[in-house]
Amino acid sequence: MRRGRVVYVGQDGNVEKALRKLKKKIIESRLLVEVREREQYIKPTTARKIKRNAARARWRKHLASQQLPKQLY
Repeated sequence: MRRGRVVYVGQDGNVEKALRKLKKKIIESRLLVEVREREQYIKPTTARKIKRNAARARWRKHLASQQLPKQLY
């Protein structure tokens, strides 16, 4: 049993608090992200293309933030 994904309900019996802790642990461990990625096979060339396009979009956003605002007449 993996230690990081286990949450025990205390003596007070607060299940809602335990659920919140479990959800937080799952998000921090990136378990759901991995499951979503594995739902469908992506070819390596397609993955590279997606990453390249994302990098281009980030670069365009960076360049746009560096430009002066357009003058409004």
